[in-house]
Amino acid sequence: MLLPTVVSLLFFFSATVQASPCITFDTNWNLLAFGFDGKDWNAGTQDTWSSSSTAADITTSGRPPFDAANTTCYLSQYANAVYAINADSKNPSSIYIYDATAKSWSIQTVDAGSFDYTSFDAILDHDTNVFYALSHGNLFSLDMGLLKAANSTPLNWLNDEQVPYPSGYVPVMALAQNHIHFLNVPDVPSGSADIFVIHYSYFQPQAQAYPLLNGSSFPAIYGQATSFFQADNTVQQEFAFIPEDSSATYIINVETNTTQALAAPTTQDPKATYVAGVTALVQLTSNGTVSYLPYLEGNTSTNAAATWASVSNLAAAAPPSSTSTSGSSGSA
Repeated sequence: MLLPTVVSLLFFFSATVQASPCITFDTNWNLLAFGFDGKDWNAGTQDTWSSSSTAADITTSGRPPFDAANTTCYLSQYANAVYAINADSKNPSSIYIYDATAKSWSIQTVDAGSFDYTSFDAILDHDTNVFYALSHGNLFSLDMGLLKAANSTPLNWLNDEQVPYPSGYVPVMALAQNHIHFLNVPDVPSGSADIFVIHYSYFQPQAQAYPLLNGSSFPAIYGQATSFFQADNTVQQEFAFIPEDSSATYIINVETNTTQALAAPTTQDPKATYVAGVTALVQLTSNGTVSYLPYLEGNTSTNAAATWASVSNLAAAAPPSSTSTSGSSGSA
């Protein structure tokens, strides 16, 4: 059977904001926080997030200003690179690339064509390193190759096909097993997802159900979705879905076709965004607060007892503000 970046992410863009930070991981599972009060930070691995030390300042030249509406950041696991979309209001079509190994930025020129950067949700496919995005009823793709740094040849968003959804559908996209999962699709029941098979460019004719063990289901409402990575660099098998009302955290496993309901985020923020690594789901709220939920794939009892906690070493370096910001991580 049948995920993601994700990320996710995902994420529908509308408002104009002064600052739009995003969070993601590198392939050593350091939590990276970009655009926090004009600086970028490395909070380290999960075992250091609650330490008394502060996150490391990784701000460097060539970085984007993170001043466009709803920046999204996506980890390319094969390249150990971060792709930042909507990171520069003066260069809205460009994608900024952060080489997490070299710790350097570059700007990739992109021809947007009919793609609308102000209204979309997207995932970055793990195996192909291709973006898939839904915008105004059309599915677009953008092939990133294995770029760790920009090249001189512009990339192009391709308008691949019209999706079988009504014009008012606000996309919620998640990645797992090289399949895109569309949540909150009209006429699809709660606890189910429509599926697009990436390698065959094919929408499955029937939705897939992912019930909870008690027979209940995650709600068919708008929310955020992001995928859990695998430490061995294989395809994602699970993704998180957090409804807009923050009523719970749902983890969907596409291997077992089941869902776990875990603790709701402590901060219930409809503008919050999320990113997952291997063993943690991380929340970025609209005022810059960063929290995480520990997660162990396959360990149902441990996950059921897990609670959200602050990434305190990042908060020490970049305290949350009273001014609302709006940014995100990618669906995968």
